[in-house]
Parts: sequence; structure tokens; C-alpha cells
Amino acid sequence: MHHYIIKRTAYLILTLLIASMFTFVVVNATPGEPAEVLARHLYLGLEEVAPPELIAEVSGRYNLDRPLLEQYLDWMGGVLHGDLGYSILFNKPVDKLLMLYLPPTLLLTTVSMTFAVISGLFLGIYSALHQNKLRDHFIRIVTIFFVSMPGFWVAVMLMLVFSIWLRLTPVAGYGGPQFIVLPAIALGLHTMASIARIMRTSMLDTMEKPFVVFAKAKGLPARAVLLSHACKNALLPVLTVVGMSFGALLAGSVVIETIFAWPGIGSLLMKAISARDLVLIESTIMVIVLLFLLVNFAIDLLYRALDPRITYE
Repeated sequence: MHHYIIKRTAYLILTLLIASMFTFVVVNATPGEPAEVLARHLYLGLEEVAPPELIAEVSGRYNLDRPLLEQYLDWMGGVLHGDLGYSILFNKPVDKLLMLYLPPTLLLTTVSMTFAVISGLFLGIYSALHQNKLRDHFIRIVTIFFVSMPGFWVAVMLMLVFSIWLRLTPVAGYGGPQFIVLPAIALGLHTMASIARIMRTSMLDTMEKPFVVFAKAKGLPARAVLLSHACKNALLPVLTVVGMSFGALLAGSVVIETIFAWPGIGSLLMKAISARDLVLIESTIMVIVLLFLLVNFAIDLLYRALDPRITYE
């Protein structure tokens, strides 16, 4: 186990390094001069044209005229020392901005993932236990629908129905529990449908395994067979989906947070991209990548708890 943890930690560091280089190259390869975009955001209107003198002043003041390699090494050196840099747009250190914007995103992602896992497992198990019946066909159609629909369309439809027509929830904003209901559902429906479909398939396969058939033949109660034998072993493929879906939820939160005016890391990233605040963009993406890697690392360790036959040596 110790060798596995050391090896995974090394892979994590290598992945972060590659992600940092890729992010830096992509951000700087985006069309448009960063100094010009920043000049319009900081000193002018978005529709106005920044004069060359102002562009040169902004470029020199914020060291945007240095070679790209020098900028990358300077930023990465700060990251290695725990300094994520300084946001030009907000005039604040990036770590303070992340401490402000990250908790709402983690709250939204956690609630959304909880909703997706609980609902997906229930629908998947229920559908498998009623295979080829009307309820099974209905659940399969619903899950296919939500897997196919884009998240922004689902978000707009939920807002239209529950906020505007029925007036059951606020349209947008951040505050009490009523504000998180629609964003969490909109963000988690796709994951819920994926979990339900995979859980159904895994349950049907597990129910035909010899150890489940033997447990039924011994006369064990149906509930004990379902919970202690079938469900536990059917959860392994679902864990993989949960780990991969966490990254999708973080990525999807950018759009969902914008639609529902949720003050999370997604809205922060959108503001940084629109203003070409390079340091803020790069550091925010690196934090998202780190969260994704840590969650998948934890998921890998959970495999051993569910299936003792799995070894990491």
C-alpha cells in the first residue's frame, strides 16, 4: 500500500506539471493581446479601443512583456512556494480569491454529487429489480433523456418551470437552502442518469453471479441478498463513474454558476477569462485539476474497501 501511495503521489505531481504547462500554453495562445484586454477592463469600456501607450504601460507594469518561458518559470516558482500569484483584475492575491469563491463551488458540487449518487443508485437498483417491466422501460427512457440533454438547457428549463411558472424557488442568487436546489439538480441530472444506467447493468450482471445464486438457494432473506451480496459488488463500476463525474461537475459548474448567478469558482474563472487575467486563469485551473486528482485518488483507495481482492502492490 505504501508503495502504491508513493507511486500515485508521483503520478499526481507529474500530471500537475504537465497540466500547468498545457494550461499556460493554451491560455497564452488565445487570440488577442492580454495587455489590451486588461487595459479595456481596468481603464476603459469593453467597447473602446485601447491606445498603444496605455497597452504598453499595462504590459510593462504587470510584466506581460517578458518572454513566455520566463513568465511560466516565475509563476511556477511561486506555486511551488505556495504563492498562486496576484490577480490583476481583482487587485488581490489569487489564494484569497480562491478562499472566497471555492467554498460555494464545493458546496454546490457536494450537494449535486450527493443527489446524483443517491438518486442514481436508487433508480438503477429499482430498474434492475423490475427488469423489462413498464417501470424499467420508463426509467431507462428518462435516464437516456437526461444523459443526452446539455446541462445549460436543463438549467434553463428548470428555472423556467420552477422559478418563473410555479414560483417555488428563487430564479438565481446565493444564500439559503432554497437557492441551491435548482443549480444542484441541473448540475447533477446528467451524472444521476449515468449512475442509474451503469448501476442497472452492473446489478443485472451481479445478480447472475454464482455467489448471489448460492445465497438465494441458502434461503437468505431477499433484502440480505440484495444489500450484502449484490449491491456491494455492483458498486465497483459506479465508483469509477463517480470519480470521473467529479471532474465533469467541476467543469459543468462554470456554465451552471453563470446561469444561476452562483458566486463560485466557475464564475470567477469566467471573469478571469473575459479579462485575460492570465495568472488567475492558470492558478484556478490548477486548483480544479488538483481537486479532480485527489478525488480520483480517494476513489481508488475505496476500491479496496469494497473488494478486498484488489491489491495495490
